[in-house]
Amino acid sequence: MTTLQFNEWQDVGGTPVLRIEAGVLEVWDGSAWGPAGVKKFESLIIGGGGGGGGNGGGGGGAGGYVSSIEGEPSGGGTSAGPQFVFDNSDQFLVTVGAGGVGGQDTANRPTNGASSIFSYIVALGGGAGGQAGDQPGSNGGSGGGGSRAGITPGSGTQTQGFAGGTAVTSGPSAGGGGAGSVGANASGSTVGSSGGSGISSSVTGSAVGRAGGGGGGGITNNSGGSATDGGGAGGGGLATAGTANTGGGGGGSNNATIPYTGGNGGSGIVILKYPSSVSLTVGGGLTSSTSTIGDFKITSFTAGTDTVTVNF
Repeated sequence: MTTLQFNEWQDVGGTPVLRIEAGVLEVWDGSAWGPAGVKKFESLIIGGGGGGGGNGGGGGGAGGYVSSIEGEPSGGGTSAGPQFVFDNSDQFLVTVGAGGVGGQDTANRPTNGASSIFSYIVALGGGAGGQAGDQPGSNGGSGGGGSRAGITPGSGTQTQGFAGGTAVTSGPSAGGGGAGSVGANASGSTVGSSGGSGISSSVTGSAVGRAGGGGGGGITNNSGGSATDGGGAGGGGLATAGTANTGGGGGGSNNATIPYTGGNGGSGIVILKYPSSVSLTVGGGLTSSTSTIGDFKITSFTAGTDTVTVNF
């Protein structure tokens, strides 16, 4: 008598349902195999952007960009990281990092952005831009740009973002680093340099650029550096803030327009993609919204911190 043996089971339409792989029972979730009894989560985590420097200041660095979305990169020129699996009733922490505060002259220093967290993954806040008083750019997820009085840029963090640009002594300031590229170095002109580029993600259904560095401040009333992907433009007049929920760095101010204030960094975001059969119980300390795209739900956390519970 012949005994039939199977290592994969399909429904009547031929779609995979279950299989045995290396002795482990796995289930097909519509896009990939995973252990039975758990659900796979993809994630995009972005820290808050750094504040731009005041008084001829450098652009703020973008918040760290940490992605596990299939087919999309993470920050700093790296590939997507590992995905999570959760069982029913599992809990995890979500924290959305606030943007850093822009600096003003030498009395009020710009600050780094705050980190965003999903479970044990931390996307660091962006580094503050350099400022008058010999303050260089600060290290962060992406580094702050150097200023005319503190020309050295801040460093980015590997797998999260790039360094800021180097400034020119007594000249214009440099751009903050972005998740996708280094902030531009200052030139010998009077115009501030551009912030580094961010990264575009389509996890929410359409392409959105996030985590761009802030532009550097110009000299006197000349133009500040440009910015993309949520970064704030540098000041020809007053500097521009980074865009909320992009982790964009704030623009650096020029040294002629009182009160010489750099732009605030944009707040970060945590985005989760998971099977539509799953629901989340979100703690009251978080602000979130959920949409369904095909076989998946997309939940975006835009402010706060609290615990989230998985239900299926």
